[in-house]
Order: sequence, then structure tokens, then C-alpha cells
Amino acid sequence: MNNRKIPLRKCVATGEMKSKKDLIRVVRSKEGDVSVDLTGKKNGRGAYITLDKECILLAKKKNILANHLKTTIDESLYDELLVLAEKEK
Repeated sequence: MNNRKIPLRKCVATGEMKSKKDLIRVVRSKEGDVSVDLTGKKNGRGAYITLDKECILLAKKKNILANHLKTTIDESLYDELLVLAEKEK
């Protein structure tokens, strides 16, 4: 029997280790564009965040994504993440 490894990633806001499919990836491309990566396969610097309203608001308040990706984050990205979190419920 094959026991497959479950890939784990760390949420940048909470620091919790979770399975990759439980997190959403935010990616910064070489050109500096920041976007939500639903496939998890886009090229660029990535940061994983739990798809939870409180977690997203914490990241926004403490500017965690901007620090991790070393760029400025537009407010619309947080709005997009909040919409995805509402759909998930």
C-alpha cells in the first residue's frame, strides 16, 4: 500500500502548518504583480494564508503579506481573499 505524503505549508499570518489544499497562495511575479494563485503553480515568490476571515484581516492589519512578498499590497487583493473566504463557508 502506498501512503502518500501530504504537502504541508505554513500560514504566514498564524504560523500554523496545514495541508497545502487548506491554504490559498498569494504570488508576486518577477514583474512585481501580486495576485491570488488558485492553482498553486504560478511562477514567482509565494506566500500561503489560511482562507479564514480573521486570518486575512490579521494579515492586512499587520501588513504581513507585504513584508513577506517584499512589495506593496493593493486593498483589492484583500477584498478578493475575503470574497474567496466567504465562498468557502
